[in-house]
Amino acid sequence: MTAALRKTSIAINTVLGMLLLAMIFPVSAQRVEGDQIHADDVYTAEVVVRGQGEDERRSALARGLAQVLGKLSGDSGAASRPGVSRELRRAGDYVTGYDYRQDEGVSASGAPTYQTVLVARYDEAAVDALASTLGIPVWPTPRPKPVLWLAIDDGSGPRLVGLAQSNAARSVLDRAVQRGYRLGLPGGSAAEQAVVGAIWRGDTAAIARASQRYSPPMQLIGKLRRGNGGWAADWIFVDRGRVLARWSESGADARMVMATGADGAADALTKRYAKRTAAGPAGSYAVTFRGLDSSEKYMRLSGYLQGLSVVRGIKPLRATADEMVLELELLTGLPGLQRMAGEGDVLVAASAEAMPAPGPVVPEEDGETPDAPAPTIYRVR
Repeated sequence: MTAALRKTSIAINTVLGMLLLAMIFPVSAQRVEGDQIHADDVYTAEVVVRGQGEDERRSALARGLAQVLGKLSGDSGAASRPGVSRELRRAGDYVTGYDYRQDEGVSASGAPTYQTVLVARYDEAAVDALASTLGIPVWPTPRPKPVLWLAIDDGSGPRLVGLAQSNAARSVLDRAVQRGYRLGLPGGSAAEQAVVGAIWRGDTAAIARASQRYSPPMQLIGKLRRGNGGWAADWIFVDRGRVLARWSESGADARMVMATGADGAADALTKRYAKRTAAGPAGSYAVTFRGLDSSEKYMRLSGYLQGLSVVRGIKPLRATADEMVLELELLTGLPGLQRMAGEGDVLVAASAEAMPAPGPVVPEEDGETPDAPAPTIYRVR
């Protein structure tokens, strides 16, 4: 075979291989290209809905707020953190606007698909205050955009996924956006195609050299291969030459296995860069409530406190004719309580009567609770 014929054969095999990958990983209607994630991206959620009715919208806004908290923190489990579920039930209070979009896509069989998407925008200050109140860490924006060096072997040899084959990497690119950041793909030049060997053997130094033209100096390195009736992936995340994480995944669905690359990178990034906002230490605090001159006010106070997501427990300490001292177990201390109480219409801080903020209530060695320190004072309206 002549050199020209060999080059033609290699080119045809490469095209056929990429066409096969496009069949395995079909085109999605979602948009994943773009620059770094900024604040507007973090506080906007896109949720697939079954219709535009009120009940469906209420449910979608709750899922959207969970999505925003996940992007804000980079934590996929943000919605399951203590106190969050209560706030999801009133997610509409955090929304500044919403509209609907119709997306068209292509199924694995090639048939067209259609879905309705609710696009909701959430109030940045209100969501930030909620995160601070509930002790949810915040990942600052703008976020980095690591380079994804991904090689896929479907049985005919590993090939690099470059910009021209972005649909083959759609699941990992989309998952990164869901986790609050974006991944970039290499251009796919001939020199970069030669990096496949380094990807396959996990040579992070060689890949870092190939990434020098890209910014930031972060790489998500992955190899995805078919075998044993399913797919397996090995991942390495590198930040400025330092390996932050290594992990492997396997499963029957290639797209799901591929998406785990974005999850592992997000976990590594947030562990290093997300910061917990300074609200206050969790613990039990003594708080005085005055103006309880009727049973209706007492019931109102009790129901209100039980509904606050920052309050995890309530224990009576002592009471008089029109006031009560309660020991409140708080997620983020008194600042969290003060922030939430300030948003409602049940409590008003008795600033003229307030004493210095107390510390947590700590039981003595014999198990008895000591006399409560000077409490924060609220008046019940």
